[in-house]
Amino acid sequence: MSISSAQLPELLSFEDPQTENPAIDLPRAQNAIAEFLRALGRDENDPHLLDTPRRVAAAYAEMLTPRETSWTTFPNEDGYQGLVLVKDIPFHSLCQHHLLPFRGVAHVGYLPGDRLFGLSKLARGVELFARDLQVQERLTQQIANWLEDTLAPRGVGVVMEAEHMCMSLRGVQTAGTMTRTSVFTGILSDAGPLREQFPH
Repeated sequence: MSISSAQLPELLSFEDPQTENPAIDLPRAQNAIAEFLRALGRDENDPHLLDTPRRVAAAYAEMLTPRETSWTTFPNEDGYQGLVLVKDIPFHSLCQHHLLPFRGVAHVGYLPGDRLFGLSKLARGVELFARDLQVQERLTQQIANWLEDTLAPRGVGVVMEAEHMCMSLRGVQTAGTMTRTSVFTGILSDAGPLREQFPH
């Protein structure tokens, strides 16, 4: 599912972590994976492959469904003006071009206005957008837009670093290479001491 800012009110109401993604048709996915294995010349009656379609469908359903949570914000009663930055948030996503994983860390921060987030919500927000068919550039922008839309902060910074299996395992096969993307808004748009706190 591609997530736009217009869909945020619905997504931000998530409460039950056990709810399945209603857009995923598991029986249809299993049939497609079985056909895919046949197209690759594999014997679907091989004992080791008998349960593979179910396992693969379940794995992709899990990777494409974020854990649901609530998105409570808090008033900035003490008028905190400094940077709130959570570094090294692990994430994984699926390349929409090859359906192979890319994984790495995100560094997410903001300069508060009138509202604050609980720190764990920054990690959950990364997961919300990462569990989709993605490209890293869009993922970085979506997280920044979500913070802007939800908190109306004075500035937002998102830096993401990831290794893409579509580069490591196929094509140029450059294992270990990292791709870095970043978005800075508001006060953080300008280089300076606050922005220097982000990895670069």
